[in-house]
Amino acid sequence: MDTSDEDIVFDENGFCNHCTGALTNQTTDTYQKGESEKAWEGIVANMKGKGGGKKYDCIMGVSGGVDSCYAVYLAVKSGLRPLLMHMDNGWDSDISVKNIKNLVERLGLDYISYVLDWREFREIQLAFLKASSVDLEIPTDIGILASIFETADKYGIKYIVSGGNASSESILPLTWGYHVKRDLKLYKSIVKRYASVKLKKIPHVGILKEIYFRFVKNIRTIYILNYFEYDKDKAREFLKENYGWQDYGGKHHESKITAFWQGYVMPTKFNMDYRRVTCSSQIVAGQITREEALKMLESLPYDESVVGEQKAYVAKKYSISQEQLEEYLARPPKTYKDFPNNKKLIDFLIRQYKRMYKNKRL
Repeated sequence: MDTSDEDIVFDENGFCNHCTGALTNQTTDTYQKGESEKAWEGIVANMKGKGGGKKYDCIMGVSGGVDSCYAVYLAVKSGLRPLLMHMDNGWDSDISVKNIKNLVERLGLDYISYVLDWREFREIQLAFLKASSVDLEIPTDIGILASIFETADKYGIKYIVSGGNASSESILPLTWGYHVKRDLKLYKSIVKRYASVKLKKIPHVGILKEIYFRFVKNIRTIYILNYFEYDKDKAREFLKENYGWQDYGGKHHESKITAFWQGYVMPTKFNMDYRRVTCSSQIVAGQITREEALKMLESLPYDESVVGEQKAYVAKKYSISQEQLEEYLARPPKTYKDFPNNKKLIDFLIRQYKRMYKNKRL
């Protein structure tokens, strides 16, 4: 990481706040040999206990990417009976769809495709493009969180098992991706100002509704990959060999809009090369060296030969002209700081939650 993150701070030893935070969190968030296995066995027993008499022990979101697919494999290997769910926002790549289909068929699992209303979602996501916000993925992230809570509650499932993990996601500057998924104040302010539709059909959840699901409905989220010695590159090869999994490119590029946004728009418009955060996380986890990461960064994060094709596809999906897309992309870049938000309130509530469950592994 470097000063392309405006909030980065270096101490007297040259260590940045991201690495310091990631290393500090390793005691509770990452794999600890012996301790993690024992903790996971207890969690599996609890899940099976609460799933007794029901068809499913847990629900798992699956995108077709490495993390979510490998998480499903580990859950089944652990003897769990997951219900798989994929939220279709209209941007799935053909490869991601095939990856999900292969996994479902080979593991014999039940699967739900939660399809969003494309007309409404298109206008909501387009609002973030018009707003020139780096956080184009917020509508998707909030939709995933809301839809999985909704589906878990519908089936009486008390555990959400996620593929999120510390080994490849421990570092992400807030200005690069405002991952406070509960911030409906920011979400609604952008939609109200820039969208031509109102929020009616697209699922969304804020901090209060999340508190309801977590503390009234007692739905808990477990990050399964933090309990295993997870190496993304090894997991990728395992899935290829055993489940016919196909590679789709960069991190989260199973989605066509994410591939375009993270691969091309973020580095060219916002000076944010997403490979930096992925590599930094892997360095902290001891999976690659800093020298290997710097070597990767010598190449462009996008393929110049396909950018024109990507732009044409994105413009067509949004039902706008390519000239209009270029005009939106040329607008001054903005982050969550440029819009009304509830960050202070959400940070306060998260701190209270952490005090209540101090050192508790998730």
